[in-house]
Amino acid sequence: MHSHSYSDEGIILARKNYSEADRILVVFSKNHGRISVLAKGVRKMGSRKRGHLEIFNHIKFQAVYGRGLDLITEAEIIENFTEVRKSLKRISLAYYFMEAVGRTTHDEEPHQELFDFILDYLNKLKTEIKLKDLRLTFIVKLLIILGFWPQGKTLINPEGKLEEVMERKLYSQRVGKKIASC
Repeated sequence: MHSHSYSDEGIILARKNYSEADRILVVFSKNHGRISVLAKGVRKMGSRKRGHLEIFNHIKFQAVYGRGLDLITEAEIIENFTEVRKSLKRISLAYYFMEAVGRTTHDEEPHQELFDFILDYLNKLKTEIKLKDLRLTFIVKLLIILGFWPQGKTLINPEGKLEEVMERKLYSQRVGKKIASC
């Protein structure tokens, strides 16, 4: 018999307000890949899940299969990257990472190596001083992991290749570039 619910851990890539008190979350999960889930009532002041469901939080969650979107029923923070959130430059780069992953992946394609890679770079972002170098190596490694660039071959223009793969510019690119060029 097929289960009606599942548990996983994931990193929140994006969120969008939906109806009066709900929010749609895009999560890159460890076992299910990129998924969109509905968090009912999370925008209400009394919601217990409210603080757990922020962009680039690493969470453990439970969800039930829904007709359209799955519904998130429980969420618990594993890591909220407080050190990153204290710096405008770091938080901007974290948003850039999340947007790049969200725009280069497809729904429900599990990818353990990519999940570990995202966590690794969010952890590096806590202490890294050379943010421009971190951003460029992130792009190159992301393209290699996803199969858009061969391992060991030099990539002259990582941002250009990323735009080519996505067929558009990242919204956070301007901010990420400006801030991470310091």
